[in-house]
Amino acid sequence: MTDAPFAAKILYIEDDPGLGQLVRRALQSRGYSVELAADGIAGLARIREGGVDLVALDHHMPGQTGLDILPLIREIPDAPPVIYVTGSEDSRVAVAALKAGAVDYVWKDVQGHFRELLAEAAATALHQERMRREAIAAELAVREARDRAELLLVEVNHRVANSLAIVAAMARLQTSAVRDPAAREALQEMQARIAAIAGIHRSLYTSDDVTRVNMRAYLGKLVEELAEAMKEAGREHRIVLEAQTIEVPTDKAVSVGVIVTELVTNAHKYAYPDESTGEIRVSFAADGEGTARLTVEDDGIGWSEEDAPKGTGLGTRIIRSMAANLRSSVDFERGSPGTRATLVFQL
Repeated sequence: MTDAPFAAKILYIEDDPGLGQLVRRALQSRGYSVELAADGIAGLARIREGGVDLVALDHHMPGQTGLDILPLIREIPDAPPVIYVTGSEDSRVAVAALKAGAVDYVWKDVQGHFRELLAEAAATALHQERMRREAIAAELAVREARDRAELLLVEVNHRVANSLAIVAAMARLQTSAVRDPAAREALQEMQARIAAIAGIHRSLYTSDDVTRVNMRAYLGKLVEELAEAMKEAGREHRIVLEAQTIEVPTDKAVSVGVIVTELVTNAHKYAYPDESTGEIRVSFAADGEGTARLTVEDDGIGWSEEDAPKGTGLGTRIIRSMAANLRSSVDFERGSPGTRATLVFQL
C-alpha cells in the first residue's frame, strides 16, 4: 500500500453530498486533505484558485458529465492530474476519459469498495505527478547549467582570442626590432601560427555552437590574415579560397587551421622564387560521407616529400603533427607546374 504524501489536497467533484462525505472520510483516513465540489462549474472555479494536487471527477452530474468537464480542467495551466470516477459499466466511458486526459479511472460500485480503490489510485497518481515534476525540474536545472557553461565558454574563448591577439602584437613589435633576417622570418611565421589558433577562438565566441567551427567562415578570415601578413613581409601572392560550409569539431578545426597556415606560408616563401608572383589556391570540401578534403596548391617550381626540406624543417614537423591529430597525413604531389598538398580526414 502506498502512503499518501503529507497534506496532499484532493478535490472530489461529486453531486451526491452523502457519497461525497463518505469518500472524504475514506481519503482523510489515508492522510489526504479533501475538499468537495457539488458540480463541474464549482470544481473548475476551485481548481483555478490553485493549491489542488489531485482531482477525482465523477461521471454523472446534473446537466453535464465528467467528460464535459475534463477537457476544461486540462486547459487550466499547470492543471492537477484527474482520476475519473464512473458508475457506468460501459468501458467506452473509461476509455473516453483516459483519451481526454485522465490519468486513471475507478469504477464506482454499489458496495462502496471503490473508495479504497480511489485512495490507491490517488496515491499512485500523486507519486507519478511528483516524479514528473521532479523530472521537469531536473531537466530545467540541467538546461540552465548547460546554458551557464556555454556562456562561460564563450567568455573564455573571447578572452583567449584577445590574449592571443596581444601575444601576436608583441611578436610583431619584436619582429620590427630584430635585424637578423632569419629571426624576423621565424617571428613572422610564429605570428601566423598564433593568428590561426586565435581565429578559432574568435569563431567560437561569435558562434551559437561552441563545440564546432564553420570552416568556410573561419578559413575565409584566416586566408585574409595570411594574405595581409605576407603582404607586410613583402611577398605579393594572390590566395584563392573555395570552402564549403562544413561544421568541424573545434579540436580538428585547430589542426586544419595550423596546417593551412603552414602550407600557405611555405608556398609564399618557396613556390615562386626570384621575385616572381603567382596564385595559391586553398580548397576545403566534403569528400564522401563523414570525411573532408583540404587541398592547398600553387603553380610554382614544385616540391614533393622526397625533396629535402627548405628552411629549418619546423613547418614540415608541425604539419605532420597536426595531421596526426586528425589521424591522417598530408600528401604532396608535384605538378607541372606547382605543388598540391592534400589532407583527407574524418569529420
